Amino acid sequence: MSKIERVAVYPGTFDPVTYGHLDIIRRSAKQFDRLIVAVLNNSSKNPLFSVEERKALLTEVTSDIPNVEIDSFRDLLVRFMKSRQANVIIRGIRSVTDFEYELQLASTNHLLDAEIDTMFMMTNPKYSYLSSSIVKEIAQFHGAVHELVPPVVEQELRIKYKPQI
Repeated sequence: MSKIERVAVYPGTFDPVTYGHLDIIRRSAKQFDRLIVAVLNNSSKNPLFSVEERKALLTEVTSDIPNVEIDSFRDLLVRFMKSRQANVIIRGIRSVTDFEYELQLASTNHLLDAEIDTMFMMTNPKYSYLSSSIVKEIAQFHGAVHELVPPVVEQELRIKYKPQI
């Protein structure tokens, strides 16, 4: 009898990936045979980093986690999950406000496909304030982000926000 592979998807924009994201990735990767970190390609948003850049940064900062794969999608999440034989969505929760929003998404995804479950993972308290938006705002004004993002991300933020002379 063959073992059923447990596959989860951690979707997000990851613009850019932060230590909070990495905390969720590392902890959830321990729970599944495969964890697919899926970069959302949302045409209605204007991200700082392209999908390809976000995937490259995620690939680099997760290279030491053997069961993590990096991918992207622009369709309904439940369709992407079916295409990758995944049935669990990983969502990081920082606050009650996050939970309310994520509960709506989880309920909608379950309505679209009853075989899809959502696993909520509380963020490490030291990252409870951290968001990609905050990181970008600090970096835009040339503030220190080394405690918020991996070194390669910090370097890429410096390039993006290089002072114009």
